[in-house]
Amino acid sequence: MRIRLVHGFAVLCTGLLAGAFGYGAANLVPTFDAVPLEMRLSFHAELMKMNGITMQAAMGASILSSLTLAVLTAGRARLLAGAAGLLALASFLITRFGNVPINGRIKQWAVTSAPADHAEILRRWELFNDMRTLAAFAAFVLLIVLAFGGLRTTVRAGHAL
Repeated sequence: MRIRLVHGFAVLCTGLLAGAFGYGAANLVPTFDAVPLEMRLSFHAELMKMNGITMQAAMGASILSSLTLAVLTAGRARLLAGAAGLLALASFLITRFGNVPINGRIKQWAVTSAPADHAEILRRWELFNDMRTLAAFAAFVLLIVLAFGGLRTTVRAGHAL
C-alpha cells in the first residue's frame, strides 16, 4: 500500500510539473513572442515571482517522491523511478542554472531597458525552457510506464504494496 501511495504521489507531482512547464511552452512563450517587448518583460518578471515558490515545490516533490519510489522498489521499477527522479532533478538544475539567471536579468530589464543582445538571451531562456519541459515530461512518462508495467512484480522484499 505504501508503494502505491508513493507512486501515486510521484505521478501526481511529475504530472503537475510537466503540465505547468508544458502550458508555459505551448501558451506563455508564444504569447511572450507576440506582445511588445516591454509587456513581455513586465509580465515575465511578475510571473517569476509567483513561479518561484510553486515550481520549486513541484520540482522538489517530483524529485523526492520518484527517488523514494526507486528506493522502495527493485529491478526495472527501480530503474524507471530512479530515471524519473534524475530527470526531475535535471529540470530543477536547468531551471536553477539556466532560466533563473536570465530571469534575474529580465527583472532588471523590466525596470530599465533591454540590452542590444536581448533577443539572443531570450532565445537562450526559451531553449532552457524547452529542455526542462522535456525532462519533466520524460519523468512523467516513465512513471506512467511504471504504472502500466506491473509495479507489483518488482517490489523489494519487505515492502508491502
